[in-house]
Amino acid sequence: MALSAGDVQFIYSVLANSLSADAATRQPAEALLAQCEARQGFCSCLLAIITSRGEESDDDVRLLAAVHLKNCVTRCWRNSVDSPAIDNEEKVYIRKSLLLNMREENGKIALQLAALISRIVYFDYPKEWSDVFSVLAQQLQTSDVFTSYQVSTVLFRSLKKLSKKRLAFDQRNYSEITVYLFDYIWNLWKSNAQIVLQNFSVLSQHNSSLDQSNDLLLIYERWLVCLKIIRELICSGYASDSTTMQEVCQIKEVCPVLLGAIQSILPYYPFFKERQAKPWSHAKRACIKLMKVLIILQDKYPYSFAHETVLPAAVDFCLTMITNPEQADTSFEEFLVQCMVLVKLVLECQEYKPGQIGFEAVGSSEHAIFYQRKNNLSATASSMVMSVLPADRIMLLCDILIRRHFIYTATDMNEWHSNPESFHHEQNLLQCTEKRRPCAEALFIILFDNYRVQLAPFVASIIHDVKAVSPPLEIEITAGMLLKEAAYTAAGHVFDELSKYLSFDEWFCGYLSIDLSNGNPNMCIIRRRIALLLGQCAFEIKGVIQKEVCDALVGLLGDQDMAVRLAACSSLCYAFRVFGIWEVDLLECIPTCWAMCFKLIGAVQEFDSKVQVLSFILVLLNYVGDDRIIPFVSELSQFFLKITYHNDQALVRKHTSPAYKTWEESSGECLLQIELLDAIRTFISSLGYNSPLCYGMVLPILQYGMDVDSPNTLNLLEDTVLLLEATLSNAPSIVPQLLDCFPYLVGIMNGSFNHLEIMIKIIEHYIVFAGSDLLQSHATSLESILDTIVGNADDKGLLTTLPIIDLLVLMFPQEVPPLISSALQKLVFISLSGGDEHYPSRTAVCVTSAAILARLLLLNRDFLAQLLSEPALIARFQQAGINQNLLLLLVDWWINKVDDASSIEKKVYAMALSVILTANIPGVIEKLGDILSDDTISSLPLSDDPEYSNTSKEFKKAQIRELDPIRKASLVDMLRENLKECAALHGDAVFNAAISRIDPLVIAQLWQALEIG
Repeated sequence: MALSAGDVQFIYSVLANSLSADAATRQPAEALLAQCEARQGFCSCLLAIITSRGEESDDDVRLLAAVHLKNCVTRCWRNSVDSPAIDNEEKVYIRKSLLLNMREENGKIALQLAALISRIVYFDYPKEWSDVFSVLAQQLQTSDVFTSYQVSTVLFRSLKKLSKKRLAFDQRNYSEITVYLFDYIWNLWKSNAQIVLQNFSVLSQHNSSLDQSNDLLLIYERWLVCLKIIRELICSGYASDSTTMQEVCQIKEVCPVLLGAIQSILPYYPFFKERQAKPWSHAKRACIKLMKVLIILQDKYPYSFAHETVLPAAVDFCLTMITNPEQADTSFEEFLVQCMVLVKLVLECQEYKPGQIGFEAVGSSEHAIFYQRKNNLSATASSMVMSVLPADRIMLLCDILIRRHFIYTATDMNEWHSNPESFHHEQNLLQCTEKRRPCAEALFIILFDNYRVQLAPFVASIIHDVKAVSPPLEIEITAGMLLKEAAYTAAGHVFDELSKYLSFDEWFCGYLSIDLSNGNPNMCIIRRRIALLLGQCAFEIKGVIQKEVCDALVGLLGDQDMAVRLAACSSLCYAFRVFGIWEVDLLECIPTCWAMCFKLIGAVQEFDSKVQVLSFILVLLNYVGDDRIIPFVSELSQFFLKITYHNDQALVRKHTSPAYKTWEESSGECLLQIELLDAIRTFISSLGYNSPLCYGMVLPILQYGMDVDSPNTLNLLEDTVLLLEATLSNAPSIVPQLLDCFPYLVGIMNGSFNHLEIMIKIIEHYIVFAGSDLLQSHATSLESILDTIVGNADDKGLLTTLPIIDLLVLMFPQEVPPLISSALQKLVFISLSGGDEHYPSRTAVCVTSAAILARLLLLNRDFLAQLLSEPALIARFQQAGINQNLLLLLVDWWINKVDDASSIEKKVYAMALSVILTANIPGVIEKLGDILSDDTISSLPLSDDPEYSNTSKEFKKAQIRELDPIRKASLVDMLRENLKECAALHGDAVFNAAISRIDPLVIAQLWQALEIG
């Protein structure tokens, strides 16, 4: 039943109740709202509540109604399976009412309405709501500034939402919207800009704070929203000119005006900063947003931006802001960052590099013209860049970046001294668009890459100059010390290009090593930078000095400043990867490295620091490797044990020894524990067959990580299972403590098959290396695991699992089949259910399952007979409509699917069929022709045993396979004897009659192979 205007008050009361803190009131109301959502008229009632402003209407209820209406439109505006669509008449009413009620003084409700209208526009434009943008444009012209501001917000949200449609038809529609709206919005923005500038001028003439009218504030906000609309109209209305080669005229119209607005507003910034907080904030915000729009337009329309009125002026202005010290008062860090970003984009823009675009092998003259035009535009843009960046200005920019913008500020130094560890990571994580220094570094790298021939000797000269202004043994933080740090930073970024002008050996021995010898706390600035520098230069370090560099970095691991220690750790982690190919043996450094790491891991507090140290230890493990790690096993085991238990309270409670209790300092860091498990796995692999030396550390971790009842199972299980597999792979034998881990696999498999492949490898390890002990101690667990897998896994999982069932039957033909009877019954049903040629994996499962049953017939015939006569199994087949003898069905399967089997499976099939000939079962003799036909036994190479592929198997498993009685048995001898027994069992007359029905040529070939006269 539809809701009507008379139900508005009822819906209002339900909404009010759903806001109640009392669950008894709230929950029924929420359920009732969910029921009402499917009724026609519900959205109209919500809209009536939203638009009913006054003292009698609670804004919280109105806001909730707006949220419900937005969500209801999202779900029900279009037809779907889950919910009926809103009636068309109601849609028309909602669209019309929304446009008539956009003046909403509650900001939160206004935002919800803007989002709501944008979603309807997304659904209905242009088909059902073709006039929405013309109506919005008309309402934007109202003299009511507040309404105009809200309309501009709705317009922007609608355009942004609509821009997400990417079909060609939708793109054409958007281009038409751009043509329709752009001129009006652009003119409105320019007129608002004049009002904003006039307001700033008036405010600047007063020394004291002066309140701005509400209308002026709204005009300012509308001005910024219109800026976003202009950006959206251009960027979504026109394709990038780098692909179309079509000039976007709006770029040369808009960009100079935006740049002019920045230049007009910027001088007010320092004045307002001292006197008027709100205008100061407005000026700052406007300059940043205007510059960001310039950056966006340059990035998407590089050729249109490369206009004589745009690119030179914009780049010149930005360079002036970056390099001119007189602009220091009028600029601010966030704005400087945007200026650097724009210059960086221009310098790295591939469209501005002539000769980068070739047009060889172009298929048509049209394409040739296209690429020629592209190259011409690139040449024009390049000449513009050259005109605004002559050689002297390139040098100046490089010099200013290093000497001014690379320098740590007082704020940086305060952050460093208050928390060196946090400062170190923050410096590594900062993006080049966030802070001045990383942005300046990114700009420097691009600048150097473009002008390396000019700048390489210049940068080298700066490095030489800082030797004089900052002596190695100074103890105060001076301007010279900060400049030295900046110069070393620059060198680290581009050292591979400085080798002609700066000898690393001389620099290190003559200056860097001396700087490092100064242990004064204030010199940590230089020590940290040198630590990072040595890592950056690792590939350039040659000869015997490699050892000195390594010693220097190891020494810095023990520095008193945490930022220096972490920098050294980071560089060592990288450098040791390079050292691995050096001719210098650094093994003697390893004990000190590990000792320092053990101390460092105990001193750091942050997760990133711990991961960094663990990463270095992993690199060291890979570097040392094999037998050389043996002397360090005890220390490393204690370290891993300490840090592992250092991070989990539950393990501390489980184990009460002093070593375990060291785990309690920072519990719950699962990501760190995952890193630890990875490091321990590498440790185990490095030890190889010596891995039992660390079992005291590994086994408790394995038991905890595989316990499905432990609190961190979800996070740690995968890595713990991988650790167990690595432990078993490197174990010389399965000790009882490792065997005791097997029952944990039951809970894991009952939970999910996410780790099935690695779990099967683990089970195979247990079977191969401890088969008898496994059956003696954990037979029930093994049976439960296999039954769970066979009963629930998909074809891929079954194909992974069946080989270990086959291996078990091979190794323990008498003991295992009764144990896994339930799983084997499932295999019988799987085998006889038949494969599907459209699903090869299902056929492969059936073929492999049938081969296991064939092996069971050969090795334990009595049990197979018992298995096939199980009442439960027979009943299951009867339910599937199968009432035949199950053994004869298996015989048919072996005969029909022999071509799909592998070589060993074919031999198993053949032997099983041979044995069947001796069975006194009605119907067997009738199948003699099929068994001996050219497609089954007669087609097999009876004189050759099939080969096993052991290329990826352990030696122990190969030995087991070598003892396989089926592998060793002669199919020729078995078939000869079984044919004789078959003839004796059925009589010569019956046997010869069956033989006579077979192709004489096939029989002749078979008799010859069997040497039967």
